[in-house]
Amino acid sequence: MAVMGVAKFERFFRSAAGVTVDKDDLKRYSDFVNSKLHDLLLIGEATAKANLRDIVEPWDLPVTKGLQEMLHVFEKMDEEIELAPILEQLAALPPLDLAISAEAESRLPVVAGGLSVALARTFKVIDPALRTPHALHWERTFEIFNLLL
Repeated sequence: MAVMGVAKFERFFRSAAGVTVDKDDLKRYSDFVNSKLHDLLLIGEATAKANLRDIVEPWDLPVTKGLQEMLHVFEKMDEEIELAPILEQLAALPPLDLAISAEAESRLPVVAGGLSVALARTFKVIDPALRTPHALHWERTFEIFNLLL
């Protein structure tokens, strides 16, 4: 990720939850985004198949009420930070059995952004006084998301 992208990444986490991350956290973050998008797309694919369709549409993705709220928070934040183009490059689409519609694919950066807001805020749920997440915080946060998504 370019230096400008790293700066936006750091600014995003400060804005979303008041936590300080650095370029060394970028790999963890990238792994998180790709893993959770993959999980959401797998369920979306199963939903499309169950509805006898051969393409995954945006409404097939299992976006919960809480995640939907985080998508809205991200969209408001992104007007200032402009992180969506970076997320578009960062989020690798996993190979699936079905195709993903252009509309669903274009929505993925915002979904990744919503997941990112939720990730940042989960650090504060785990430890309200946390300023800089360390490996243990990342691991615990990932465990929570793995239980729920």
